[in-house]
Amino acid sequence: MAKEIERKFLLRSEDWRRMATARLRFRQGYVAIGDDRSVRVRLLEGPEGATARLTVKVGRQLLARDEYEYEIPVLDAEELMVSAIGIVIEKTRHFVPHAGFTWEVDEFSGAYQGLVLAEVELASLEEKPPMPLWIGREVTGDRRFSNMVMATETISLEQMHGLSHQSV
Repeated sequence: MAKEIERKFLLRSEDWRRMATARLRFRQGYVAIGDDRSVRVRLLEGPEGATARLTVKVGRQLLARDEYEYEIPVLDAEELMVSAIGIVIEKTRHFVPHAGFTWEVDEFSGAYQGLVLAEVELASLEEKPPMPLWIGREVTGDRRFSNMVMATETISLEQMHGLSHQSV
């Protein structure tokens, strides 16, 4: 069983841009959701072309959940995306190395154009990564910044942009 442990943050500045080493564009939609689980389909566009993944997440906590991820045919993912619940999330993920950790900075487009979040995956709940200077307020556990919530619940763009600018 794979365990996903991640912390999520707003940003203070765009200084991360000069340190980014790679990026990946993707769209993701949720094909099934429950109180403590979700099934997500993701279409990724990278330097090697298009790939697709199906991910099952189980657990109520946003900091640590069980996660199962499988590569699937791109055509299957495109078909599943059509039946996504709510909206399809669109974003570009930038990979930013810092002090032995790789930070993932997501720049949203589409419905959440302008929102930028950073997350870092951890090996354990006790792990404390050094914070880059461009990291702002932590929003781990704030369900408004959960991709599933953003895709499936009504959150106004004004609310999201207001929240994203509370970086300190």
